[in-house]
Amino acid sequence: MIKEIQAKTILSTCKNPSGWFGTLYSMNIYRGCTFKCIYCDSRSECYRIENFDDIYVKVNAVELLKRELRRKRKKGTIGTGAMSDPYNPVEKEYRLTRKALETIAEARYPVHITTKSTLVTRDVDVLMEIGKIYASVAITITTTDDSLAAKIEPNAPPPSERLKAIGILSALGITTGITMMPILPFIEDSEENIKAIVKAAKEFGASYIYPCIGVTLRDRQRDYFYSELDKNFPGIRSKYEKRFGIRYSCFPSNSKKLMECFREACKNNGVSTDIPTYGSKISGYQLSLFDI
Repeated sequence: MIKEIQAKTILSTCKNPSGWFGTLYSMNIYRGCTFKCIYCDSRSECYRIENFDDIYVKVNAVELLKRELRRKRKKGTIGTGAMSDPYNPVEKEYRLTRKALETIAEARYPVHITTKSTLVTRDVDVLMEIGKIYASVAITITTTDDSLAAKIEPNAPPPSERLKAIGILSALGITTGITMMPILPFIEDSEENIKAIVKAAKEFGASYIYPCIGVTLRDRQRDYFYSELDKNFPGIRSKYEKRFGIRYSCFPSNSKKLMECFREACKNNGVSTDIPTYGSKISGYQLSLFDI
């Protein structure tokens, strides 16, 4: 179901701007998502989205964004994609994410996008314009295996296509990396999977990888996740229940070893594990001027 709604606000101030790519403001143009990733935290009750498969389109998002940016006294990175993918398939029709990026470019604000969609490449012209200030894109890759991804992220573009999108963005000079999260226990928690992702990152020009070895689970999110495990991964649910019970943080028993493997693979392939931010770019620019 797609429902058009009028939002009251579009930007929220982040409590911890230093984390998650240094975003100061968060923007969600859509509520809900049709990618149906089995692990999505946004299904949790705390986010008050009754049916996350339904899409709510904030049709007045761009007007709100223009108004709110005029009132902001502090310039900082606008992040989008934390709650709902800004490149949901409905974006092809509504083009609200693109219009919002055009507004951000005009206001000369930095931006960070997290997505699983290859549709982001449609907006490279606007992202390159914003990049004169600062623009970064993180594309989620949890496996390079298209057949496995079809079970875990059934309606999202396959990782092979997402990697091609990373190649396009990075070739155009847009800061582009990978959010390697979540790495699902008993499904993706192997050194072979980690090494394959890092190798692909190097091959397609990703400048960094931001990892999370494990997954978080709570209430409705856990119920949905378990039901999908029963359909596609028989026997895995019982392993989760035995090892994690109702714990929120679910880390593989070999998570420490996997992190060591990840860091070593990144070092060998020249892929950064540092999170790029607008603040670090500005600091680097100021230091270079000082050095002169």
